[in-house]
Amino acid sequence: QLQPVESGGGWVQPGGSLRLSCADPGINLDYYAIGWFRQAPGKEREGVSCILSNYGSMAGKTDYAPSVAGRFTISRDNAKNTVDLQMNSLKPEDTAVYYCAAAWGCPTDLSGTNFDMDYWGQGTQVTVSS
Repeated sequence: QLQPVESGGGWVQPGGSLRLSCADPGINLDYYAIGWFRQAPGKEREGVSCILSNYGSMAGKTDYAPSVAGRFTISRDNAKNTVDLQMNSLKPEDTAVYYCAAAWGCPTDLSGTNFDMDYWGQGTQVTVSS
């Protein structure tokens, strides 16, 4: 069973960068859509970004929430079997626990709050403050 594990969280000053990774040592992530989500204290979980599997007519297609488009980049490292989230120009409002999750497809609307992903990681804390 797929068990995603997030890494790369930490503290960074506003304007800084962090790179998160989502991995599963036992299962090839190429076959799955992988999404990144986040949840700040007192708020609902929100979508951040998603990338489709490496197979099919829309292989590798990416999607971003409007709040992170142009600042965050999702990508696959096929050699490492990871899906990474490069986060640049970080803002205090990006502070949250970030989760990666796997499914056969990406959410239709990352701006919503209901995400039908099948396998979720435990999350990694990202704190942006001065």
